[in-house]
Amino acid sequence: MGIKRSIIITGGAGFIGSHVVRLFVNKYPDYKIINLDKLTYAGNLANLKDIEDKPNYRFVKMDICDFESVLKLMQDERVDGIIHLAAESHVDRSIKDPFTFAQTNVMGTLSLLQAAKIYWEQRNAECGMQNAELPTGSAHSAFSIHNSAFRFYHISTDEVYGALELTDPEGIMPPFTTKASSGKHHLAYGSKFFTEELKYQPHSPYSAAKAASDHFVRAFHDTYGLPTVVTNCSNNYGPYQFPEKLIPLLINNIRHRKPLPVYGKGENVRDWLYVEDHARAIDLIFHEGKIAETYNIGGFNEWKNIDLIKVLINTVDRLLGRPEGADMDLITYVTDRAGHDLRYAIDSTKLQKELGWEPSLQFEEGIEKTVRWYLDNQEWMENVTSGDYLKYYEEMYKGR
Repeated sequence: MGIKRSIIITGGAGFIGSHVVRLFVNKYPDYKIINLDKLTYAGNLANLKDIEDKPNYRFVKMDICDFESVLKLMQDERVDGIIHLAAESHVDRSIKDPFTFAQTNVMGTLSLLQAAKIYWEQRNAECGMQNAELPTGSAHSAFSIHNSAFRFYHISTDEVYGALELTDPEGIMPPFTTKASSGKHHLAYGSKFFTEELKYQPHSPYSAAKAASDHFVRAFHDTYGLPTVVTNCSNNYGPYQFPEKLIPLLINNIRHRKPLPVYGKGENVRDWLYVEDHARAIDLIFHEGKIAETYNIGGFNEWKNIDLIKVLINTVDRLLGRPEGADMDLITYVTDRAGHDLRYAIDSTKLQKELGWEPSLQFEEGIEKTVRWYLDNQEWMENVTSGDYLKYYEEMYKGR
């Protein structure tokens, strides 16, 4: 089978990135998928064991800040699409080390954009030369069609919008719903939501770095015409998430009966998006989204942290054969960190109405699948928590 498109996916060994890589490799056997990842602490090639030998998959260990190497890769692989997920993405880490977040999220994105711009301009020039040689009325060359489809797709976060007030702590009916909306718990904790038109108001070093990278992506379209699209997503959850993040951390702690740390009173509200639904949205937007547009991607649900933790406890207890709620005593309230945004609530109706995307799972269904995956994949969890996963690249890719 011939290769129709070559696509670079940055950060493809990470949590969200590995799901996007897997989806594209399996769904598009006539696409060559190049997974570009530096393999920092959260990059884990073991996430992709099931597809690493597929003929249309290639892994490249590379830093997006390495401008010359990135440009050469684009030229060598003749890519016509970039899906950019590589980022430092943990708020607490950004508070301790803001410089690293600025270096990767801002300068890394700028390096990638500049390489993409130069490569795209080269391709345009070559296409123009080839098309000029075609007879009048002839079909465009495959090269020309290939180039016209080029786009730089940048994935960002809803945290760039700042924070919303928790004006309705008991919950109200939200103004939107989907077929996957929770039947038991479908509430909003305020009347305002993050929409694509909102001005950015980042509060943490992480969200400030992501906001800056978003602005650079849009500037490269407005200034140079580079075909770009940006999406902002809510909190993701699901298989293969690095266990410093809330849900896998809590699942592991419940299993081992360790304390479950809860900031403040546990009233912070987040929208939760199942990672495989996010990957489906990325696929749809990459292929059908409008150039220079922004799309929000969310789960159409809001959960207070304390309510989410109670659902997790009940689910883990049940699946481990314990009485439901037996581990509620593990909840441990800790002092809230400075600048902890109270409520994120994303409005994804633009994506729903324009491209027909909706989440496939109710939150409780997604949590059930997620808990089952972590309980069934203890070897993966133990390799990550022990640090053994860091050896995987050397063991599996040495000599390749």
